[in-house]
Amino acid sequence: MPPRVISPAQASYQRKLAAASRLAAAVPPTGTAAPMPETGPVATEYELLRAALGIDLSTLRNIQSTERKIEAKRTMIEKYRPWVEGAADAAAGTQDDIVSTIMIWAIDIQDWPLALKLAEYVLLAGIELPERYNRSPATLVAEEVAEAGIKDPGSVPFDVLGVVADLVSDADIFDQVRAKLEKALGLAFKARADAFDPNAESAVAGGKPALLAAAISHLDRAIALHEGSGAKKLRQAYEAELKKLGPPASPPA
Repeated sequence: MPPRVISPAQASYQRKLAAASRLAAAVPPTGTAAPMPETGPVATEYELLRAALGIDLSTLRNIQSTERKIEAKRTMIEKYRPWVEGAADAAAGTQDDIVSTIMIWAIDIQDWPLALKLAEYVLLAGIELPERYNRSPATLVAEEVAEAGIKDPGSVPFDVLGVVADLVSDADIFDQVRAKLEKALGLAFKARADAFDPNAESAVAGGKPALLAAAISHLDRAIALHEGSGAKKLRQAYEAELKKLGPPASPPA
């Protein structure tokens, strides 16, 4: 399906309306997002976009291939980008199913700048996910990013995993989910260890042993949180490799 072409003027209009949604909304209870206004230009544009999203979701349900669904989302997501970026940039703080859904799509297609921007906004603003996801926003963000990092170590940038860990550090999420995130961080440190170049200007103090030690530390945390996390065998392998390398080198004085 070809993407809906959005003119620069229309994109700017959507950004402004998304940013203004809080001004048109009722004052919410502390710690929760304000309801989206039901009348006026903001409500009209929101409902038009939500109708378009409903059509796209129906199209995705009819695609069986996960790979094809991801490719479809890459195309579809562009029609919503001005709205969701406008809302996040302005910290509009309104309950917005478009923002929360596009956050999930951004994770799925690994558009990390957009995913992190929307995740931070959703979590700080108290925006809830549509009922079909049946998870809290913090749980979903942590689990989806962690599972991507576990499935294909190195595919999720190390910095992305670190930001997500910070975003959900105080959130009430299942230990099993946090264990997945710790395991993903362990795998990410191992990927950095495997790619370590001692001659690089950005080489980590302590070298490859320090990176392996950090990986083991995260795996230890994953095991402590959930015995069935699958981190034990990884830890054993990393520990054996670390012993062969010797202790981390002391950083220069």
